[in-house]
Parts: sequence; structure tokens; C-alpha cells
Amino acid sequence: MTAAVSSVLRTFLFAPGNHARRVEKALALGADAVILDLEDAVAIAEKEATRRTVLEALARPRRCKGYVRVNALSTPWCLRDLMEMVQPRVDGIVLPKVEAAADLRMADWLIGNLERERGLPVGAIDLMPIIETAAGFAHLDRILDTREWATSSGVRRVKRVSFGAGDFTNDVGMTWTPGEEELADLRVRMVVASRAAGLEPPIDTVWIHLQEDKALRRSVERSLRMGFQGRLCIHPDQVRVTHEVFTPTDAEIARAERIVEAFGAAEKTGLAAIQVDGVFVDYPIVYRAQRTLAVRAAIRARDAQA
Repeated sequence: MTAAVSSVLRTFLFAPGNHARRVEKALALGADAVILDLEDAVAIAEKEATRRTVLEALARPRRCKGYVRVNALSTPWCLRDLMEMVQPRVDGIVLPKVEAAADLRMADWLIGNLERERGLPVGAIDLMPIIETAAGFAHLDRILDTREWATSSGVRRVKRVSFGAGDFTNDVGMTWTPGEEELADLRVRMVVASRAAGLEPPIDTVWIHLQEDKALRRSVERSLRMGFQGRLCIHPDQVRVTHEVFTPTDAEIARAERIVEAFGAAEKTGLAAIQVDGVFVDYPIVYRAQRTLAVRAAIRARDAQA
């Protein structure tokens, strides 16, 4: 059967946490989620002061989810980042350069204890790892295996993972081209591993060629075809394009409705293979149509709550 769709996050827009105007703009652009950055976009000298700036920004009214990308566990800033970011109004923590299940186990344990200490519901704060090194991909199946890191409370804090192509291609010496053919196998692995682990579809990498608008759309369409639920974004213009691509069109919705309705009627007569609009339809096609309708419903529900 098709995977259930409880929520859809099409866009995660990055903003450097130490630039107040860019943070304010990002939070008002209509992205499904904004990631305020404490890591690569913040100079070492400003990392400590930026924590307070980020929390103050997320405490203000907003219509999108608010995430914080902390520094990697291997850095001297990660522990304090996590300790200060587990607060009300923080929807999630983005953990970069995850390379082992132990990384998630450690972060999950610390976040859970801080939630209890501060009177927050355990599991209130998402944990989204970025897989962006050779070691991360080498250990991907174990990283996503909840038996490796799930807490005794049964909370599944990691709902989805994301792909960081910039750091990955740098790590392995790969050339990242606008055509992205070199990333195809990695993307497939991430989608398959996420599904096998019972997670939501993953979030695809950023697009760095800011002047290549047509190539951006092709890249986002590729992400959709390969099974991702959305993209990391580094520029406001990428939000609009990504939303357009990852939102089912009226024609797609109408076709999905015809498939579900026709198959439901046929099934009552004992048939499980029919034609709709000249296309063969059996259970896998119906499940895909149902998913299209569920994605549309999830997007509408999220927009209504925003």
C-alpha cells in the first residue's frame, strides 16, 4: 500500500541567523519551514551571540515552521547550540554531517532530557539530520534504523532526513554539475532508505546555480519524480518554484479523482484492473492517485493552519 501522508514540507528556506533583516524576510516569504543557521553561514566569532538572535526571531509570530541548524557534533559549539535551542517555539533542530546512528542517539537523548527539564512535551522538537559525507552515506541504513537510536519513550523524533550535496561533493572530490547526473544514485539511495525505515520522503539538497532559473525548475522536477517531498532552499525565488512543482496541479488532481472513483466502482464488481483515460490501472496506480489526493489535502490543511 501507499505510504500515509500526514504532512508535507515542500520548502526549507535557509537564512543566516546573524543577519536580522534576512531572518525577518525569510520568515515572511511563505516557505513551509525556515532554517535559521548557526553553522556554515555564521562566522566563528559570531556563533555564540547568534543563538540569542535566533531564539528571539523564532519567538515572534510567524506562519511557517521554525528550525535551527546547529553546528556539527564534532565542533566545540554543538553542545551549547543544542542546550540553548531546545525551547518553546522551536519546531526542529537540523543536525549537519550525521555519520552514524550514535550521532542521532546522542542528539535525541540530549534533546529529550532538555524537553523534560523545561516542561516541553517529549518529542515536540523534530530532529532532521543532513546526510552530506561519504561516511554518512556508507552508514545510511543504520543511521535511519530507529532501533539504533529510538528512546525508551517510543518517540520517533526523526521524521525525515535531508541531503547536502555541497558538502558531499566536496568530501569525495566530485564535481557538482548543473545537470546533477552524478547525484542520481545518491538520491535514489536516500529515498529508498527512508521508505524502508518508515520515514517520510526525504528533503533534497539546495540549488547553488542562482542564475540558472530553467535548470532550477528541471532540478526540482527531478526531485519530485525521484520521490522527495521537498527541497532545501537558499534563495527566496526558489520557494515559489519549489511550491509550484511539489503542489499537484488541478489536472493531476482531476485525473487522480477519476482513477479513484472508477477503480472503486470496478472493485465492487470484482475487477481490479481497468482502463482510465486510456491508461492501465491496478492497485499500484490507485495507491499513487490516492497519495496525490492526500498530498493536496495535507498542503491545504497546513495552509489553513498557517
